[in-house]
Amino acid sequence: MSIHEVFMPALSSTMTEGKIVSWVKSPGDKVEKGETVVVVESDKADMDVETFYEGFLAHIIVEAGETAPVGSAIAFIAETEAEIETAKSLANSGGAAATTTSSPEPVAATASAATPALASQNGSNHKEGRLIASPRARKLAKELKVDLTTLQGSGPHGRIVAEDVEALSNKGKQTALAPVAPPAPIPTSAPVAPPAPHTPAPAPVAAAVPGQIVPLTTFQNAVVRNMVATISVPVFRVGYTITTDGLDKLYKQIKSKGVTMTALLAKAVAVTLQKHPLLNASYSDQGIVYHSDINISVAVAMDDGGLITPVLQNADAVDIYSLSRTWKSLVERARAKQLQPQEYNSGTFTLSNLGMFGVDKFDAILPPGQGSILAIGASRPQVVATADGLFGVRQQMQVNITSDHRIIYGAHAAAFLQDLAKLIETNPQSLTM
Repeated sequence: MSIHEVFMPALSSTMTEGKIVSWVKSPGDKVEKGETVVVVESDKADMDVETFYEGFLAHIIVEAGETAPVGSAIAFIAETEAEIETAKSLANSGGAAATTTSSPEPVAATASAATPALASQNGSNHKEGRLIASPRARKLAKELKVDLTTLQGSGPHGRIVAEDVEALSNKGKQTALAPVAPPAPIPTSAPVAPPAPHTPAPAPVAAAVPGQIVPLTTFQNAVVRNMVATISVPVFRVGYTITTDGLDKLYKQIKSKGVTMTALLAKAVAVTLQKHPLLNASYSDQGIVYHSDINISVAVAMDDGGLITPVLQNADAVDIYSLSRTWKSLVERARAKQLQPQEYNSGTFTLSNLGMFGVDKFDAILPPGQGSILAIGASRPQVVATADGLFGVRQQMQVNITSDHRIIYGAHAAAFLQDLAKLIETNPQSLTM
């Protein structure tokens, strides 16, 4: 018999403290080995934290919404119900958990991104006998008294999401109001039709009150650390004007197939980087790091504050239609804080597009660990002189690249922008090949 501590895990190399998003289990609940007990917010995502031990969640030290340093105890797990009161006494006295075994075995917790609790290929929402559901879905199911085992998840890899719980709950309410006999219980194997997809409501942003100090979110603090880290890097900036008539025409032709302008721009940049590997490289104390893959990060503003850069991996090799589908999935999961670490920290070149907000031009800050970032402005009609000496109207956008001057020089950046413009202006159709 023994009592174990649940520690705040380090979910990233830069994480010094974590915030408890929610407790999946309540004090007194039975927990199994490998079962999720708590959801912790890291720099960029919400992560499920699992325990290596089975027993009972005896006492919660750090409540939902509170933060704790990495490595500090956040809860106690007792192996038997009889030890629950002992665990509470330890918590109240501030003492460390004791164990009757010959050597202490504090609980180790493993963390996984909220989405990658993968189901089997047939879409099942069970893995190794465990139910795969998002923390929000579990919480909602508990509130609405919905049996999760009766649901077929509509989320990635069959994961049960909150919308599945709401759909079943609403269906139950409608049935209760109908003047007919209640239907037979839904068999466990019968799939429940998923609700129509929709964009999740953004998390509420703290209201600004004059004279009040609003604490930074975990995401915002991560952005602060990254921006401060780039101050010591010597950078330079180069601007370029690109005519987008051909690209705009292509976009209108394939937009109905799910292609996004973001994916088109990322594809164009990635293809151009094939000719300019130095622009896809990064600096290290040992020298220039030439990356084997071309992974395009794209900056996305979070609804509740902060910034994240989902990564389109191997963007030069993936077809534009698959790239667009991937981008849509990345954005949805980024705003739900469900990205895996490699989906936001593996970028080799970054795009920041404020053109969608009508911004003409701007300079972007170089991300840590990368050699360049491209700032993209809005495409606008401009009066230009044509090759035959006349005037015409062309759609043009301003782009500005910020590069690490330790490894990249002005001529390198200028040559890259020249080739990017040539691709977009004269051969945009090649992006669909």
